[in-house]
Amino acid sequence: MKIAFFGSSLVSSYWNGAATYYRGLLKALAALGQQITFYEPDAFGRQQHRDIPDPEWARVVVYPAADDGWHRSLDEAVRDADLIAKASGVGVFDKELDVAVSELTRAGLMKVYWDVDAPATLESMASDPLHHLHRAVPRYDLVLTYGGGDPVVESYRRFGARQCVPVYNALDPQTHYPVPARSDCACDLSFLGNRLPDREARVDEFFLTPAQMRPHRKFLLGGAGWDRKAVPANVRIAGHVGSGEHNVFLCSGLATLNINRDSMARFGFSPPTRIFEAAGAGACIVTDAWIGIDNFLEPGKEILVVRGSHDVVELLDGLGSEQAKRIGQSARKRILSQHTYSQRAKQLMEVLNVAISNSEAAE
Repeated sequence: MKIAFFGSSLVSSYWNGAATYYRGLLKALAALGQQITFYEPDAFGRQQHRDIPDPEWARVVVYPAADDGWHRSLDEAVRDADLIAKASGVGVFDKELDVAVSELTRAGLMKVYWDVDAPATLESMASDPLHHLHRAVPRYDLVLTYGGGDPVVESYRRFGARQCVPVYNALDPQTHYPVPARSDCACDLSFLGNRLPDREARVDEFFLTPAQMRPHRKFLLGGAGWDRKAVPANVRIAGHVGSGEHNVFLCSGLATLNINRDSMARFGFSPPTRIFEAAGAGACIVTDAWIGIDNFLEPGKEILVVRGSHDVVELLDGLGSEQAKRIGQSARKRILSQHTYSQRAKQLMEVLNVAISNSEAAE
């Protein structure tokens, strides 16, 4: 199958939290024999902050972030692809691409809307009866999401989706694995994530407030956009951390913190990429509470769950290095056995084959 994928970026994780997801899943699909072409705009300085070269398992097309750029790329894709996937959050001309792909009529072409931020998308649709996706979603053959569980599936069906299937984040064990700790990343608690409006208050609550409460402990903050944020003196700002540095960042502290964005926390069943990256690296993961976490990791044994700043402080005060190591090892074992991108790709191909068969039968 020839798959044309329109997304934010495959080759850069700069202001692009979906990069690990795209790489892991599309590489696994390629290993199953699918031919991947990834179309991404030259936008937001991502080409200047590449952290991988063009991979051997995909053809990467970088198009100008202009109206004629996406038009030419889509025309090329239509000529050759068996499946065109339009991801949410490309960042430029999203509305135009969402609608244009939904309106394609070439015989035998499967159209997929791939939502990598479904809770936020659905809340936006619910609040805006004129949102363009109200008319676009029913025209897609399939909606895929990278999380959200039944609440997201039911919401998309109410908005007219023919079929909606979550394809969760997972682990690529070839890219995320345990490495020796490095002194410049040593800390009691790390957090890696870009500064985003719908997560910043939760970063204040779960990360910066505990740092204020425990000035003798070390905290490490990674991700783009934090350089102008006022932080306690015991918080070191690392800036953007390329994907090649994720393992050492995650492995060098006593524990690492996951903080879901507001909408994902409300919907639940939305484990971000960082959960799987950290588990792959064997890190002890501390996470804010959200519904569905026990579908992926067992609280108390494979992951530690906190509900506010006081929980974080209490946890750090009682967490020893041996316990942290055991939790990290248990998480890695669970994720390797049940949540790799190879497993996700096989599940996805089953979904696609059924959808193709149903479409052919309907014709």
